[in-house]
Amino acid sequence: MRSARSLIAALVVAGLMTMSACADDGSAVAVADPGLVWGACPGEDNPPGMQCAAIDVPVNWAQPAGRTITLELARLPGTDPSRRIGTVFAIPGGPGSPGIGELKHVASTFTALRERFDVVTFDPRNVIGALAPGCYQPGPVQIPPRTADEYEAQAAQNQALMQQCRAGDPERFDHLDSASVARDIDAVRAAMGEPQLSLIGSSYGGVPAVAYARLFPDRVRAVFLDGVPDHTADRAAADRLHYQQVEQRFARFADWCATTADCALHGEDVPAVWQSLVAAADRSPIPVPGKGPEAALAGFDLKFNSMALGDTPQQFAAAIDLARNGDGSGFAVMPKQPMFPGGAAVHCHDGWGYANYDDYAQAQERAVAWSPNFSGLTHFLRLDCSGWPTPPVNPPAPLSGAELPPLLGAGSPDETPTMDVLVAAVPGSSVIHYAGPGHVLYQSGSGCVIDHADRYLTELTVPPVGTGCPADLPDR
Repeated sequence: MRSARSLIAALVVAGLMTMSACADDGSAVAVADPGLVWGACPGEDNPPGMQCAAIDVPVNWAQPAGRTITLELARLPGTDPSRRIGTVFAIPGGPGSPGIGELKHVASTFTALRERFDVVTFDPRNVIGALAPGCYQPGPVQIPPRTADEYEAQAAQNQALMQQCRAGDPERFDHLDSASVARDIDAVRAAMGEPQLSLIGSSYGGVPAVAYARLFPDRVRAVFLDGVPDHTADRAAADRLHYQQVEQRFARFADWCATTADCALHGEDVPAVWQSLVAAADRSPIPVPGKGPEAALAGFDLKFNSMALGDTPQQFAAAIDLARNGDGSGFAVMPKQPMFPGGAAVHCHDGWGYANYDDYAQAQERAVAWSPNFSGLTHFLRLDCSGWPTPPVNPPAPLSGAELPPLLGAGSPDETPTMDVLVAAVPGSSVIHYAGPGHVLYQSGSGCVIDHADRYLTELTVPPVGTGCPADLPDR
């Protein structure tokens, strides 16, 4: 195992540090690196210059003298030490994605940023594989229940899987939340001797990034949020915004069909056709030729899988036309979404689930009012937490804009409305509106997004509200 420092040693050293990573005028000054031992990374295909280290942190941050776990770190050192500003910490998504593996694959996107920063990441405490293998085996597909009895049966099934997963390491299972991840990041900051961090939160990595901003606002230099969920709004507000987005997307599709002869539904009432198809599929799931009965698609499956077709309206229209004639193959573009106990535990700790059947039923009633075409779409994520036995330890909560520097977000058209709401709490913040499809635009290689983000992280210059980027990523 690579060399590691204990948390206590790191904090003691950090307490002795008085040097700044960046002077008040923005000029660079030297920074010591007292708490970590960086060395060669194991394995192959490591990008040139990448270094690795490890740090011990408490499993339970409320008991810092208790059991510790070791977190693996990686960094791409800055290429011009004389102009160094500090450290950018890249938080991986998932939840549970390995940050080190991601850094290996996207190292080149940080080329310009590394002229002024070290780029650091880690495999977080909730990384896939941190718990027993059974925690990452698919559980039951989460089907929206129609009755209280169905909800309770599903909740009991989920709870049994959760308890089975938890039994392998109860203490770690109980502390997989994103706030604990944020505290781990701060331990890394302290061990590096950095008074502040600049953060990149990608996808679900935005949840620990926001948690860090809540917990340690004075240690935040900048935060770039790339296609992240909003963990600052309550669930009802987040759901309403999501439904508004998908309904607007569907309205654009219906308008396209009305004006485009190539649409398989041209000349028809598209919302009526869609709603009739979903209702029929809920009564009798639509088979997928060549697949078994378990592959047949219910109405919820059509709604969920339509999200993968929204950027290809011709394909979406053709899939609807096939499905109403008894062939669901046009919608068989994604697997059905099962519950994975190891990942669901993170979501449940972070407060995404329903407290009970009444809570779920109220959410469904609101969804029907907000979204006649896609009500229930948000259930697939939240139902994983049905049967969760304890209150969330890191529920959504607002940011304090007065204590934070301006934030920068980025997202595709389906993401930017959520991003706009998320950053609005912090004065001076902005969101880059990307014109095409895509997710995690910086690491995907959008040159325009990278340029704006690098300028923000380097100069602390936020682009004007409404700044856009053309679609410059390849079709996938």
